[in-house]
Amino acid sequence: MSQRCDSRSSLGHSVAVGCRVAFLLGLTASALHAQLPDQSASSISREVKDVFERTCSAVVKIRGVDEHGEISGTGFFIDPTGTLYTCYSVGGEADNLTIEFKGKKYPAHPVVTDMRSGLAMLKADLTTPVLPIGNSSQLEVATPVVAIGYPLDLQETPSFGMIAGFDKKYLGRYFHTTHLRVNMPTQRGEAGAPLLNLKGEVVGIVVSSLENSSSCYAVPIEVAEKIRSDYVRFGEVRHGWVGVNVAEAAEPVEGSRAEMTDLLPDTPAAESGLKPGDILLQVGKKEVHQPEDVLDASFFITAGDTVPITVIRDGKKMTFDVQADVHPGSKRPPMAAGLDNHGAIPLSAPAPKE
Repeated sequence: MSQRCDSRSSLGHSVAVGCRVAFLLGLTASALHAQLPDQSASSISREVKDVFERTCSAVVKIRGVDEHGEISGTGFFIDPTGTLYTCYSVGGEADNLTIEFKGKKYPAHPVVTDMRSGLAMLKADLTTPVLPIGNSSQLEVATPVVAIGYPLDLQETPSFGMIAGFDKKYLGRYFHTTHLRVNMPTQRGEAGAPLLNLKGEVVGIVVSSLENSSSCYAVPIEVAEKIRSDYVRFGEVRHGWVGVNVAEAAEPVEGSRAEMTDLLPDTPAAESGLKPGDILLQVGKKEVHQPEDVLDASFFITAGDTVPITVIRDGKKMTFDVQADVHPGSKRPPMAAGLDNHGAIPLSAPAPKE
């Protein structure tokens, strides 16, 4: 005999109550489920708005004139004395630079312009707010990020997106350092915009757009900090190199497939004790697992510094201290060919001509 929701008996009453509770619970769950997307969107919206309101005062519009005419871009302050970061395409080769800050225009001048990183540092003589510097190593695919820029010569505008990838090359050509690919639309005027995490910390700088401006590339903030560190220490950028070509090994050793193929003559590596066939494990503070990892590692080498290079040779781990020299390719554009005719990636060596 089947049971029904029948209030005419004690058992029937209990079952009826149970049916109604189950129905109400199901309805409540459905209602909550329907509300969750709206609540999540509202929460994200509040976070983005909070980041924007806390940081936008340190983001400025940059104007200048280059050989093609008037330019407009974005920059942001990194110290209270008016020093700011932007990208090379905005501040690298322009004259008559000005920034718009609190409704007024102020002259600015280049402090550092660096084609290799694709960045520039400018200086305006005034007291300014500062954006806090974050850490791009904490980013993962799908990490939400916010950019603040001046699109199409309009007022400061927030954009919301997420990290889509960490790219070492684009269309078969290698970057000098890993770029953050961001699923975020960009428009003219937003080059040089800070890329922020939801704490309001700068984790990257927008340098170029992709796919009809539907997404963009940003360089990690550590790239800019390397440039600034060189400037503070030496008054200029000092890209370093070692002079070793690296290719993919047949088998991984200690988790690395980066095999040294040859040491270039008259380079720091030539007399360092390194040998062709060594499997590269680490350059400075950067671990190496694949040949293209040396691009990141070598970017952070500063000429004149002693760089510890760890390798595996005949099953033994060995570390060699190599004093880096000035990189011959320092003046190359931000994206350069990274593969030579033998498929070897140069460890801080200049990209060969194709």
